[in-house]
Amino acid sequence: MRTLLVSWEYPPVVVGGLGRHVGALATHLAAQGHDVVVLTRQPTGTDAATHPTTDTVVDGVRVLRVAEDPPHLEFFRDLVAWTLAMNHALVRAATGLLREWRPEVVHAHDWLVAHAAITLRELADVPLVATIHATEAGRHGGWLSQPLNQQVHSVEWWLANAADAVVTCSHAMRTEVADLFDVDPTGIAVLHNGIDASGWAPSPVAGKRRSCHPVAENPHRRVSPPTLVTFGRLEWEKGIQDVIAALPAIRRAHPGTRLMIAGSGSHAAWLSARAREARVRRAVVMLGHVDDVTLTRLLGSASAVVLPSRYEPFGIVALEAAAAGAPLVASRAGGLGEVVLDGVTGLSFDPGDVAGCAAAVVAALDDPEASRRRAATARERLDTDFAWPTIAADTAALYRATRRRESVSLERPKIPSGNVFGRS
Repeated sequence: MRTLLVSWEYPPVVVGGLGRHVGALATHLAAQGHDVVVLTRQPTGTDAATHPTTDTVVDGVRVLRVAEDPPHLEFFRDLVAWTLAMNHALVRAATGLLREWRPEVVHAHDWLVAHAAITLRELADVPLVATIHATEAGRHGGWLSQPLNQQVHSVEWWLANAADAVVTCSHAMRTEVADLFDVDPTGIAVLHNGIDASGWAPSPVAGKRRSCHPVAENPHRRVSPPTLVTFGRLEWEKGIQDVIAALPAIRRAHPGTRLMIAGSGSHAAWLSARAREARVRRAVVMLGHVDDVTLTRLLGSASAVVLPSRYEPFGIVALEAAAAGAPLVASRAGGLGEVVLDGVTGLSFDPGDVAGCAAAVVAALDDPEASRRRAATARERLDTDFAWPTIAADTAALYRATRRRESVSLERPKIPSGNVFGRS
């Protein structure tokens, strides 16, 4: 099929898991014989002089990467204006594309490209598939109290209701999207994120470093102190503050335990302050952004990888940790509960439960052999439930089954005044 993927991030312009997801989906669709064009943008903060629009073929995928317009708009300061400008630039570029190539389906990835995707669906007169990777309400604990939150929620609602088919990456997200956007859940397809596990293969040296066998005369004393790793965007919803808060209890059970935090985000300084308040600042190492090679090495040497998300639509980080052979300890937030099966592929705790987090981590460190068995099971599952060739084939099947609906005029969605998840 001729498929137009519209995404605000595409490798090497990657902000989070969405960019890696779209990159893998596009290349696997192309490998299966589909004609794939990706409409995306140049890096934030550039312009047409430094980064002009390009039209290239990479790994069998035609990538139309659009330059930013000249006005001084910044993503963090002018989010809505910046997004509208980006969508305008995408549409202008795509009108030229449509003169010589016409898709059979448009696939939008998240609210940031809603305006362009809906417009291109109308111009090409083809079905629109929309993947909702996360929601504004979910990112903010169920609250839509600020004008910006309400604006983003409104665009998400519009995209979900305008699309001819909606996709979520987990069953938890399907329920969330159906409830938030008044969409029939039976019409929402669940297509998991995937991973190519070969690029994350653990090294034998890393496995030995992770073993940390107890000394016989003192079962609570280890040859080397355990190393915990957490990684991803440093934002509130990722819950890294909870594993920091749990670290004193973990260190009482396993003295010398260190926590390595890889990633960047707006909460980096705030997390450092939480570590100081918990009196574990010297045991917490803030690594900042690390490349994939460094991250693979880091995961491979971890005694356990802790993923304490408060909100997680899927949890591709769990797949990456599993691919690296790392023992997993994760919250049950959203899709993480579907990726990390408690007692089978890792250990779990309730989101925001600091004591539960500490108990799960201690249990993983107390029995390294059981942790290794669960890690092996998690890695084996990647070749079945989370294999990209299968996910790409299922996505193509959805494209073929989706029909263009008659366009209808939509009223503005009602904005809830309280917490949309019923929390206090």
